Amino acid sequence: MNMAVVPAKNEQGRIGKVLTLLKEAPVEKTIVIVNGSQDNTMKEIKALRMENIEILYFTPELGIDVPRAIGAYQAYKSGATCVVFVDGDLVGNIRIQVNELIHAITTHKMDLVMTDCYPDMTYNSDITEQILLFRSLLNLKLGLYDKIGVATPSHGPHAISRTLMELVDFRDFAVPPVILAFAARQGLFVDVPTKLPQRQLGSKVRNYFHAKKIADTIIGDTLEAINYFSGKPRTRCYLYKEYQGYNLFRRFDILEKFLAAD
Repeated sequence: MNMAVVPAKNEQGRIGKVLTLLKEAPVEKTIVIVNGSQDNTMKEIKALRMENIEILYFTPELGIDVPRAIGAYQAYKSGATCVVFVDGDLVGNIRIQVNELIHAITTHKMDLVMTDCYPDMTYNSDITEQILLFRSLLNLKLGLYDKIGVATPSHGPHAISRTLMELVDFRDFAVPPVILAFAARQGLFVDVPTKLPQRQLGSKVRNYFHAKKIADTIIGDTLEAINYFSGKPRTRCYLYKEYQGYNLFRRFDILEKFLAAD
């Protein structure tokens, strides 16, 4: 069964578009993880009256990527053979990309597939350049750069197989680059079967402060992944700087309780 996992926090005006798009994709069930929302996200979802949507509601904000981990585990328990991850704010026309990701898992037997969000490697900020540098370092370390470029499960729609889910520690979905490092370490099949430039994803426009925090989060996550792959302690430090970003706001405690509930 193909399932979608959609994290959503304050996505009023967007979440309906995302779920409507997924309805047109080969997805049998969508799991929406609503967390920390103070707007009408829940109301908008329920107003759609769509079948096969499961809502997991958390009053507190779970922090970046923790909803993915919770959704992945819920999908696994529900028997998913393929899970595609789509953020609740992506209102761009990503239907083709979602279809191609699912096709790569179900037909070509891939285990982790991602979207190339920088197909022409053009960007307009120093922050993006810094992020891509660290993403390149990770993918070179994994021996995958020639195949996947700077792709990462931190950015853009991506999908995983049942095989990966049966092997993985679900806590690592909260630190997405570690999932990529895990797949490489296990010798699983990794690919980038689709592309869509960042500007066409339709994600929310953020301010500089948020962009810098996100950058530090992704860089720290990437450093964790490099260290994990190398069998070293999973630190987030590089040249005497610790890259935390929003990592300190991730509710790993809630994730642990959710995973232990069974």
